Amino acid sequence: MRASQLRKSIVRSLKVSWREQPSRYDIEAMQANIRRVGLVIRLRWTLVATLAVYSIFAAWAYIERLPMTELVPLMRVPAAALIFVIFYNAFYQVTYRRLGNVAFLNGLQLFFDALVVTVLIFYSGGVNSWFWTMYALFIFEAAFILPRARGAWLLAAACSVLLGVVVWGQYLGWLPYYDIPFANPTLYLDQTFVSVRYLWQVTVLAGSASVSTLMMASLTSREKELAASSIVDEATGLFNRPYFHRALAAEVTRAGRDGRRIHVILADLYHFGDFNQKFGLDRGDRLLKEVSVRLRNAVSPGESTLSPNIVARYGGEEFAMIVTEPLVDDISSGVGEALDAADLVRRVIAAALVDGVGVTASVGAATFPVDGASADELLTAADDALVRASEAGGDTAKAAGPPVA
Repeated sequence: MRASQLRKSIVRSLKVSWREQPSRYDIEAMQANIRRVGLVIRLRWTLVATLAVYSIFAAWAYIERLPMTELVPLMRVPAAALIFVIFYNAFYQVTYRRLGNVAFLNGLQLFFDALVVTVLIFYSGGVNSWFWTMYALFIFEAAFILPRARGAWLLAAACSVLLGVVVWGQYLGWLPYYDIPFANPTLYLDQTFVSVRYLWQVTVLAGSASVSTLMMASLTSREKELAASSIVDEATGLFNRPYFHRALAAEVTRAGRDGRRIHVILADLYHFGDFNQKFGLDRGDRLLKEVSVRLRNAVSPGESTLSPNIVARYGGEEFAMIVTEPLVDDISSGVGEALDAADLVRRVIAAALVDGVGVTASVGAATFPVDGASADELLTAADDALVRASEAGGDTAKAAGPPVA
C-alpha cells in the first residue's frame, strides 16, 4: 500500500465522516456530532463541580472518623485526578469545534473519564467503592457522541477490564488495598463476594451500553423521519431534495398541459470541500447561505434576472432550480434560453462572497420537453450537462441540448 493510501485509510478510521468532497449529509453529521461533543463537555463541567462539592462534604464527614493525617493522603490522588479532568476538559472546550469530528479524540476523552473513575475506585475501597456507577454515565456519553453503536460497547468492555484489574488485582495481592470508613476491610479478600459483585457490575455496564445504544438508534431514526417529512433545508432555508422531486413532477405535468417550456438547472459548487478545509465549516455554512439567498433572488452582478419557481438544496454543495417560461408558440426548442439561465446561475454563485472569498460552480441545464418528457428524464439530462461542465474545469455552464450556433 502506498504512503498516500495508508494516510487516507488512517484518516478514514479516525474521523466521524470522511470524503474527498463531503456531501451535505457528511457535513451535517459532522456538525451535529460537534454540537453533541460540546454538550458532553458542558455536562462534564457540571459533573466536575458536583464531584468537587461531594468531596468537600465527604471530607467533612470523614473527619469524624479519620484524623487529618490519614484523610489527606487518601484525598491527595483523587484530587489530582479531578485536576486532570479539569485540564483535559478545558483542552476539549477550546478545541472541540475544530476537532469534534475526530472519532479518535472523542474516544480518548471518554477513556480518560473511565481512567479517572478507575483511580477513584482504587483509592476508595476497590470492590467496596461506589464510584463504579460513574462508568455508566460515560457509556451513555459514548452512545451520544461516538459515530457507531459499537463505541459504547467498546467503552463498556474497557470499563469492565479496568474495574476487573482493580478488584481482582487487590484480591490476588498484586495491588494494595486502601481501606475507607464505613466499608468492611476484609470483603475484598472474599472470592465469592468479589465474583458476585463484579459480575453484577459488569451486567450493569452491559445494560447501560444496551439501553444507551437502543435509545440513540431510536433518536437517530426519529431525526431522519422528521428530516424526511420537512420540505425546507434547515441550514439554507431553501426547499429540500424530496420536495424538489415532488415539485418537479407537478411542474412537468402542468407544463405538458399548458404548452410551456420549463428548465431544470443543477449547480455544483466547485471544490467546496477544499473551501471547507481551508476556511472552516462555519465559513462554509455562511457561504452556502449567501449562495442560497442569491439564487432565491437570482440577480447577477450585471443586473440580469431570473424568476425561479423553485430553488432547492439538492445535496451537500449542489443546488437545483425549476424555471418556467411563459407560453410560447414553439416548445420544441429552448436550448439557448436554458444555456442563458445556466450561465446566469453560474455568475450569481461566483458573485457570492463571504469575507471576500467564495467559490465558482459547474452548472447544467435541461429543458422540457426537448431534453426529457418526464421529471426523471429531465434530471438525468441536467445531470449529464452538469458532468460535462465539471469536466470542462468548473466555472462553466452547459445545456443538455445540442450546442447553440
